[in-house]
Amino acid sequence: SIMATKSTRSSRTRKTPVATKSSTPAPVTAIDGKAPAAAAAATPTVVDAPQSVILGPVMRKKELIDQVVKRSGIKKKDAKPVVETMLSVLGEALADNRELVLPPFGKVKVRREKQLPNGRVMVVKVRQPTPPQSGPSDTMPDAAE
Repeated sequence: SIMATKSTRSSRTRKTPVATKSSTPAPVTAIDGKAPAAAAAATPTVVDAPQSVILGPVMRKKELIDQVVKRSGIKKKDAKPVVETMLSVLGEALADNRELVLPPFGKVKVRREKQLPNGRVMVVKVRQPTPPQSGPSDTMPDAAE
């Protein structure tokens, strides 16, 4: 049986190149045996390609605190320690490679990381839910503006 296995394997190795595109017949349909219309003029396209993102202005901690004060109606002296503590907790969770599931912000996963002398670089994946189609509330003009 060992000899049979060796002879079978050696007969399976290909000595001729694999068929090229020009010699490959077009796919046929089961209905009429002809090539489908799409196969005749098929051109390769990338599906679900990442879309380029136009970066907006950078949001810093001060602006975040101001937005929290504006939207929540609480005083800045009350909001600042809460926001700073929340950012600290989120930073520690990312440092521990924890997945964050924080609706409506989204889901955050650390994909890759690289240790550097002055810190750590992380590549993260953020998945956010599709916003509702009704207009977002933060684009409404304020009377103060």
